Amino acid sequence: MTRRFDHALACALLAGTALTTAAQAQVLAPAASEAVTLGEISVQGANGIIGPQGGVTIGYLTKQTRSATKTNTPLLDTPQSVTVVTREQITDQNFQNLTDQLRYVPGIIPAQGEGNRDQAIIRGQSTSADFFVNGMRDDVQYYRDLYNVARVEVLKGPDSLIFGRGGGGGVINRVLKEADGLRVREVTAGGGQFGDKRVTVDVGDRVSDSAFFRLNGVFEDSGTYRQFGELTRYGVNPTMTFLLGPQTTLKLSYEYFHDDRFPDRGIPSQFGRAYNYRNNIRTFFGNPDVNFTKVDAHIATATLDHLFDSGVELHSQLRFADYDRYYRNTLPGGAVNAAGTAVTITGYRNETDRTNYFSQNDFTYKFLTGDIKHTLLGGFELGYQEGLTYRQSGLFGFGNNLVSSVTVNPLSPITRVPVTFRNNGGSDANARYDLGLAAVYAQDQIDLNPYVQIVGGLRYDHFDFASRNQNTGITYSRVDDLMSPRAGLVIKPLPNLAFYGSYSVSYLPSSGDQIGNFTPGLVIAQPERFQNLEVGVKYDVTPTLQLTAAGYNLDRTNQRLPDPNNAGFFILSGKTNTQGFEIGANGYVTDWWQVAGGYAYTDARIESATSATIVAGNKVGLVPFNSVSLWNKFAVTPEFSVGVGYIYQTHTFASSDDSVRLPGYSRFDLGFFYQINESTRAQVNIENVFDRRYIYTADNNNNLTPGAPRTVRAQVIVRF
Repeated sequence: MTRRFDHALACALLAGTALTTAAQAQVLAPAASEAVTLGEISVQGANGIIGPQGGVTIGYLTKQTRSATKTNTPLLDTPQSVTVVTREQITDQNFQNLTDQLRYVPGIIPAQGEGNRDQAIIRGQSTSADFFVNGMRDDVQYYRDLYNVARVEVLKGPDSLIFGRGGGGGVINRVLKEADGLRVREVTAGGGQFGDKRVTVDVGDRVSDSAFFRLNGVFEDSGTYRQFGELTRYGVNPTMTFLLGPQTTLKLSYEYFHDDRFPDRGIPSQFGRAYNYRNNIRTFFGNPDVNFTKVDAHIATATLDHLFDSGVELHSQLRFADYDRYYRNTLPGGAVNAAGTAVTITGYRNETDRTNYFSQNDFTYKFLTGDIKHTLLGGFELGYQEGLTYRQSGLFGFGNNLVSSVTVNPLSPITRVPVTFRNNGGSDANARYDLGLAAVYAQDQIDLNPYVQIVGGLRYDHFDFASRNQNTGITYSRVDDLMSPRAGLVIKPLPNLAFYGSYSVSYLPSSGDQIGNFTPGLVIAQPERFQNLEVGVKYDVTPTLQLTAAGYNLDRTNQRLPDPNNAGFFILSGKTNTQGFEIGANGYVTDWWQVAGGYAYTDARIESATSATIVAGNKVGLVPFNSVSLWNKFAVTPEFSVGVGYIYQTHTFASSDDSVRLPGYSRFDLGFFYQINESTRAQVNIENVFDRRYIYTADNNNNLTPGAPRTVRAQVIVRF
């Protein structure tokens, strides 16, 4: 069934006009099995028009979000580089992991994450913690699924005003599907090579005129292209929306998610390059009886939106999240020797349980001073995090004959020597920690006239961290009070063309990317500081195609250099600098051709040493000078479409000591989509069509992950 959408509403959507949840519920919106026509553009699905968290999305293009400013703001008017991966793009590309999906975002490079978590490099800054859900922190290390995601937003450049600590290169924000009052009945079943088996369910409807329900679920039991690789994950996410009145909306969400899998640290190096990687795409190095990682996550969220009679809008979120997580690994502990006859295998076990409590409250007020328009934001955030960081070293052998590593032949690198895990009480962490945080912030978006906009704001963070060493009974603590400014200027010579400049600052406290164990040296270390200067342009070529470009300079200072005269303490002289340029394209080039992706030039350099081997002049690990990622979708007929993706990057180094070089590579991906009837679509995706052999990512010089060979996946989507 195809019908034409209301013209006035279409214009409002394309212009980025904000609609409240209550208003959205009254809109004549499409059912999941219907296609809506905006001009010549067909939009499929219940979330294809007005999405959650202020999103206005059409195909591969999102016109507006609230994530970059905490107010519903068109991306054209946002003085920051933002890339959004829409639900339609996620479905078309059919990647199973968040990190893989991000590979089509310009300038984002996947990191290995020790084979047990999402980790990405944004503008030369590696992070496993700068992940958010609907604008709230989701910082535990694990693999996130996409089954309940409406879109993924990548905000580039440090910006503590919006997200708080960290985010040195930017943040990755998942926006979840929500109960929006639309009838949704969707089942997706898929499978493919390496035992891939997966099914998802998306069901939603109105319980009454003021109560909406939605349920998303996933189950997957799959293998991987790597030897012994396997994973099992399942999740369920029910949501409810209650229209408590014409000006008040309450949303409730609970997710239970379980993921267990075989973590794999990849292959070692030899002579400064990956060891025989073309013949070791599948080869595992270690003891396969040991490797295992698991997470059980319980995440509950309540969101209240209210419009006061004064015109003040309240957006308040309350979240409880509990993560039960551990992993154990055996892995290459060094390079293959010169003779090619020996490589060491080491092991360890980590437990990183955490419980998060967050309350985030935003107040927005729009007013005029003469002819000048203001969108004033004020808010506060309260949080408490507590958890355990517990590490055990792996000891190989029997009885009392235990050693810290074993040696294997790299031509036969599997060992079955038993592994015993013990906390050594020294370098192995064993600590209970808690973090209390409080923040207040204010921001003003000023429209001086139709051609000039100014954004300015300031955030104050109080960061109180304590860690108790359970081996010694000693508690170490530190308090930081941080001020983070933000300023931006937008000049619009035309309504569809914007030039911008921005300045932003972010801090990473000395407890690090992942809060956990504290030491006397860290207690006295000042936070790391990130400062970003950026200029850019955004051009809406048509209402459904946006081109962007941005140039930036990002300085990271106060990085810790081990003090050679005082073991366990640091000299805060380390510094890196990243300069880069990014180009992006999203949307419909024509009514039959969509694009998503772009190009990034990234020069990330060590400016002052952070260790004896990571010295000034070195390139930052895993960051290529040039990278391209572009996905195209061509509608050949009304029923049949073809997707063509291209990924290219120049060479990188496995780590910032620049001693192991990873060659550049290019890769093509394909997708074929056929609309069998009104309710059923079939698709086939082929990753790495030409079966290129390459190194995809790394964790260090001797944990290098080969890229997947040619991989075929298929799925059927049924809407009824």
